[in-house]
Order: sequence, then C-alpha cells, then structure tokens
Amino acid sequence: MNRAAFKARLQAAATGQQPTLFAPLTLDPLTARIAEGLGFESGYLSGGGLGYQLAVSEALLTVDELAAYARSICRRSSLALVIDGGVGFGDPVHVARMMWEFEATGAVGVELEDQVAPKRVSHHRGVEHLIPLEEMVAKIRVAVEQRRDPDFVLIARTGACRNESYAAALERAEAYREAGADAIMLFPTEEEQWVDAPQRIDAPLVAMAMMDVRPPQQLGELGYALVIDPMSGQTAAVQAVRDLYQRQLATPTQAGADVRDRNRTYKQLSSWAGLDELYEIERATTEPGT
Repeated sequence: MNRAAFKARLQAAATGQQPTLFAPLTLDPLTARIAEGLGFESGYLSGGGLGYQLAVSEALLTVDELAAYARSICRRSSLALVIDGGVGFGDPVHVARMMWEFEATGAVGVELEDQVAPKRVSHHRGVEHLIPLEEMVAKIRVAVEQRRDPDFVLIARTGACRNESYAAALERAEAYREAGADAIMLFPTEEEQWVDAPQRIDAPLVAMAMMDVRPPQQLGELGYALVIDPMSGQTAAVQAVRDLYQRQLATPTQAGADVRDRNRTYKQLSSWAGLDELYEIERATTEPGT
C-alpha cells in the first residue's frame, strides 16, 4: 500500500467507510514479509521494540539506526510501514532531520510523541515527562513543513491521559491537529474515554493495543482508524526462544515432533524471506539445471 492509499484508508476508516487497519510489530524484513504473506496491509517499526532488540533502550537509538531498519523493511516488503519516531530525537531542528531520513526510507508515516527530549530510559518502566503543549506544536509544524510528500502521514501522540488528565489530552489533540498532524494517538485510561475520544477529536484516531485484548473490529466500531500492536510479536518470539534454549540446556538430546517442526520451519524460511526469486536468477545464470 502506497502513501496516498494509506492516508486515504485512514480517512475512510475514521468515518466507517473502510475497516480499521491493524499494524503488527515488524522489526525486520523477514517478519514484515511473514505479516504481509498472511494478509496484513501495514506494519509498525517500534522504537521501544528495537531498543529492546538491540539491548540499548529506545532512548539511546539514533535516527540513522531507525532509518536503516525501516529502509531494509521497505526494500523487501510492500507493507505500509509506520515508524515510531519517539520524541523526534531532540528539538524541532532534529525533527526536521528525522523527517528527511524517514521519508526517504519508503515508509508511509511516522509517529511523534510529546515526551521530553532526549527521551528517558525510564519511560520503559512507566516514568514519563511531557513537554509543554506549545513545544510539541512547534515540532509538529516543523515536521509538516519539512516533509516533501504531503501523503507522508504524521501521527501526533500524547501521553496526557496518563500524566495530566483526559481533558488535557483532548486539548493537546486539538492543538496537534491544528498544527498539521494527520492523525492522533492517545492512551485512554478508562473505558469511557475509549468511547468518548472518537466523538471529541476531529481526526483519524490511532490506538495502541494488543490485538488479542482489543480486536481491531471492536475499536473500529468505536471509530479508531488504525490499531498498532507494538509488542505481541516480540514478546511471543522472545519467550519461545527462551523456552527452547532452556529445554535444550536441560535436555541436550531432543527428538520428536518439536524437532521436526523446527526443521520444517527452517525449510520454509527461504520462501518467507523471498529467496525463490533469487534462486530463479541463479538458475538462469550461474546455476543452470538445478
């Protein structure tokens, strides 16, 4: 899905003319290709997830690191990729550089949040500090001015529900929309807020939730245009790896269905990674008859 189609889809989903989009976590090209092969149309490159993956925290990621991962995903997948831009890597001038780099990756959009810059590692444990509304508005305006493609979607994210109040979140959402944000993400803390927000905010709303807990269809009925799951894929994969390695340490020699399943999956990796087309090139050139 290209940028124009993604932006139009968000608008249509916000008004109930199209189903809500769901973006699972896609930290690498292989995961993105698997998601695309299963029928997902969009994906999410999470700063938090990548920070864990590199064992450095989102707070210590650089714009070049996120851009490189986004570029590799877009190079080998047609998913509409949304990049987590965090706090924009600094002041408005740093946001400008972020926009240049992220737009050049082929992604369809970026999420920008209103926590302090530089971002704190402690946000991983729920400690958040918001910047004043006016500072975030300045960042949004610069982001909008610096993008070359008007269809490159800017999602403005606020943590005001958790750290200030629901009323403050609504005020920030309105200001961010007026500054040029294409969509708004907020984190309701009560069920009434989940229901009320789509009625109060004149913009496509983005929800961050695990698909198992809040299905996109349910949130779509409330008026949310996009649902992002920033963690399920990573936590499931990490837990599976940890469980396997623990079993291998306890019982080094294994056999049976578990081993056969792993071998079967290994053989499927070539197809999932898109190597079949590369095999065909070699058959036509360097490896004829194989």
